[in-house]
Amino acid sequence: MEEKSFKPFISADRVLPEITPVSIGLGIMLAVLFGAANAYLGLRVGMTVSASIPAAVLSMGIIRIILKRDSILENNLVQTIGSAGESLAAGAIFTLPALFMWANESDVVSKPSFWVIAIISLCAALLGLIFMVPLRSALIVEEHGVLPFPEGTACAEVLLAGEEGGEKSKTVFSGLGIAAIYKFIADGLCLFPSEIDWSIKKLGTGFGADVLPALASVGYICGKKISSYMFAGGVIGWFVVIPLISFFGSSSLFPPAKAPVSELGAWGIWSTYIRYVGAGAVATGGIISLIKSFPTIIRTFKKAMSGFGHKIESEERTNRDLPMKGLLILALAIIVIIWLFPAIPVGLLGAVIIVIFGFFFATVSSRMVGLVGSSNNPVSGMGIATLLIATALLKSTGHTGVAGMTSAICVGTIICIIASMAGDMSQDLKTGYILGATPRNQQIGELIGCVVSALAIGGIMYLLDAAWGFGSKELPAPQATLMKLVVEGVMGGNLPWVLVLVGVGIAVAIEIIGIPVLPVAIGVYLPIHLSTPIFIGGLLRAFFGSRKDEKGKEVTEKGILYGSGLIAGEGLIGILLAVFAIIPLSNGKSLLQTINLGGLLGNVGGVIFFVLLLASIVFFTRNKKKAK
Repeated sequence: MEEKSFKPFISADRVLPEITPVSIGLGIMLAVLFGAANAYLGLRVGMTVSASIPAAVLSMGIIRIILKRDSILENNLVQTIGSAGESLAAGAIFTLPALFMWANESDVVSKPSFWVIAIISLCAALLGLIFMVPLRSALIVEEHGVLPFPEGTACAEVLLAGEEGGEKSKTVFSGLGIAAIYKFIADGLCLFPSEIDWSIKKLGTGFGADVLPALASVGYICGKKISSYMFAGGVIGWFVVIPLISFFGSSSLFPPAKAPVSELGAWGIWSTYIRYVGAGAVATGGIISLIKSFPTIIRTFKKAMSGFGHKIESEERTNRDLPMKGLLILALAIIVIIWLFPAIPVGLLGAVIIVIFGFFFATVSSRMVGLVGSSNNPVSGMGIATLLIATALLKSTGHTGVAGMTSAICVGTIICIIASMAGDMSQDLKTGYILGATPRNQQIGELIGCVVSALAIGGIMYLLDAAWGFGSKELPAPQATLMKLVVEGVMGGNLPWVLVLVGVGIAVAIEIIGIPVLPVAIGVYLPIHLSTPIFIGGLLRAFFGSRKDEKGKEVTEKGILYGSGLIAGEGLIGILLAVFAIIPLSNGKSLLQTINLGGLLGNVGGVIFFVLLLASIVFFTRNKKKAK
């Protein structure tokens, strides 16, 4: 079989530094960095990006160029720890903000404490790790050559690039620095508005763009197709549905609005009506994605289960895992904590649901990312399916009201994080398998990343909520808002179902045409101001990366690295500005309000700065200097 003949880059009989103070320290730093950046990005635009490759590139630059160390396995452990922050954040932001939104809407409900968030996140992340360890032989080793694990393989290629990693890291750092300066000027000093907006009175709608680095970068990384699907969804919402509501509604008052349509304006119509249409479309898209995956899910689950716990008769370094006995004891302890700990209000039924769904979705997620990549892993669909079943079961057993809804969200949170962590870990283990890393050391690295990221995510979420609030214009938190609506709809039946079903119809029509539903649905749900810069970024990649030769591949790779740096830079400054927003000064204003210049340059300034930002992407991707 292929796994017998495969030879890793570092043979099993060679021992190189892996777990060192440098790799742990740098990995922890990157876990917090990319976790914070991805939390901010996901809450703002509903999408996250993989941190494995940027973390590997930064690691290569720091360890090889600055510290003059030469161990590819040490670099690999850094990206293993670093990527844990991104994957945990991606799972947490899908659901946990719903608890904050309920608390902000009611005096009865309290926000989850920092420690509750940390414990929920840590329990979920550790379960994802525990469920994945016994599947490593079946999915990574025995099916090497069958399951490509695109991100894991690409990350290995970056690390194998050796000295190229130093040049590539400069591209990432350049993006990070430029985005940091840009974001501070735009949303810190407010020299120009980061959101430019024009009203189109004849249509009763508006148009504009959030001229920010992360959005253009998301478009560049996702490519023209996905970004154009999102923009098409925005066009449906803002140039089809809003004008129709404005035209036919006029002076009428339709629930859930509390004012006539003529008084709402484009933004009011979007927040009152379009969000529900978009929610129906996104929920349907997630469910369709899950249903379409069922044949693959069933096959992959059977295949994975046939090799569950299978151990190759070898004591080689490259085949050592964490001991299953210890992991099972840890798993039982986590389940007891989930069941009995009052701060995680899921009870015995919730704990059982978590174990069953968690193991199933961890298995499915880890194998599906091997087939289609992490970006196509339907975690949100898994979350919606879990919430529908969990909420219905909790309601049927008398767990109703706020307590029941909180329990459902906690169950959904743990499932989302389990699926996200299992998928990320399988990619990391694939990278390590190609390089010749020690699986046990990578699993220890994931444990470290889980603990650090779980502690960090609570502080990040509290900071962002205090600064802007989840569900606000600055942080719409699309997935969490959707999960909140799903739970409320099942538990209380108080949704404007006509609007939701209109979204369902749009999603079904899109599926019939044969276009991917979720990106279009997210475009309907989010303001067009977010999908416009994403679309521009996608066009930029299509224009400059159209060549199919080696040069075209190099341009695309540079753009993705630079875009990853832009996302990280904006995310970090977004967190810093959130700190500024809650620091009071003696004048009664916050520090952020004090340095605010009030959009001095206006929309024209926003356009000019955004064009300069796009020019920087062109410069760094078309730079003809060869990496050495």
